[in-house]
Amino acid sequence: MPKAFFIDTSRCTACRGCQIACKEWHGNKAVPTRQRGTHQNPPDLTPFNYKLVRFAEHVIDGRVQWLFFPDQCRHCINPPCKDVADSYLEGAVVQDEATGAVIYTDKTKELSIDQARDVRDACPYNIPRRDEDTGLVRKCDMCIDRVQAGMKPACVHTCCTGTMNFGERDAMLDLAHKTLAKVKEKNPKAQLLDEDDINVIYLVTEPRKLYHEYAERREQKGGPMTRQAFLAMLARPVGRMRG
Repeated sequence: MPKAFFIDTSRCTACRGCQIACKEWHGNKAVPTRQRGTHQNPPDLTPFNYKLVRFAEHVIDGRVQWLFFPDQCRHCINPPCKDVADSYLEGAVVQDEATGAVIYTDKTKELSIDQARDVRDACPYNIPRRDEDTGLVRKCDMCIDRVQAGMKPACVHTCCTGTMNFGERDAMLDLAHKTLAKVKEKNPKAQLLDEDDINVIYLVTEPRKLYHEYAERREQKGGPMTRQAFLAMLARPVGRMRG
């Protein structure tokens, strides 16, 4: 059975325990940061930060409010990034049948810079990042090694507020809808994001665009490739194609 995350942002305190646990479990190196007038650090996802708690500050109903969004790969049910990667190099991006996890393999380092950019551009949530030193394209892997060993992903294991949840997809959808019903009693603006397309289901309490530019699935312009756009990409110079 496919697995899924349920991320209830109404419970998130931005402790960033999930962000740190992810980095520690994968053994990713530290990324230099600096104060930019926000508690969000680093400023964006990197090849060494698969998880990033995003901070957004808004005046809502006359009050200053912080909105927190633990950003990560959504592990799409039908990942467009895999379709594009397969057009260049089969096996660079694979999808685990048992869990639904979308995994970027060591073969991604064989993709050219332009090919890696195409893979990233195909992502509806702007997630993959290329390591300029090794050429590897990297992102959240659902802690597939932990999951296969019967453990929860590191980010879920370390979450102390109940924001992060993980389990069978059907169970997570049930939990998401029950939680949404409770949250909507106090905040009718609450909603689930893109639940039919992804295996990382977010509950948000404000309009999705207030959280992050890519909180919602991109469609058409700048979003997942249409058939016409995909065929146009395949028509580019042969140097960008495999073989």
